[in-house]
Amino acid sequence: MSARARRSGTTAVAVAVALVIWAVADPVLGHRLRMTDGGDTMTVGAAAVTVASLLASLAAWALLAALERFAPGRARAVWTGVAVAVLAVSLLPLAGDGMDGGTRGTLALMHLAVGAVLIAGLAGGSRAGRPAREGPHS
Repeated sequence: MSARARRSGTTAVAVAVALVIWAVADPVLGHRLRMTDGGDTMTVGAAAVTVASLLASLAAWALLAALERFAPGRARAVWTGVAVAVLAVSLLPLAGDGMDGGTRGTLALMHLAVGAVLIAGLAGGSRAGRPAREGPHS
């Protein structure tokens, strides 16, 4: 499988995982994901989940591709470190006020699930930094 196909599949799985978590929490269990900021209340729907997880996936893919081009020997290690740091930072707003425990837990689960899929799927198959395989007659 080509790297592009694998990375496209990883992106699709990341978006799907986020949508499944949202679907279980919102339509199935009936817990509306709502956040308040001052007097404004925002409901997190399927479109927002799709866009956010797709943008995160594409940004992760783009960073990995850039690192593979400009720092091929260290691309996977650097990318994984950045990805873990970004995942940790993405969880910080969930510690604030403005949402109930169910929303907080569901959003945290979405962040962790998308992050896990991207870290395993994008970096896990990266060829950068790996020695070329020896052939049988090398």
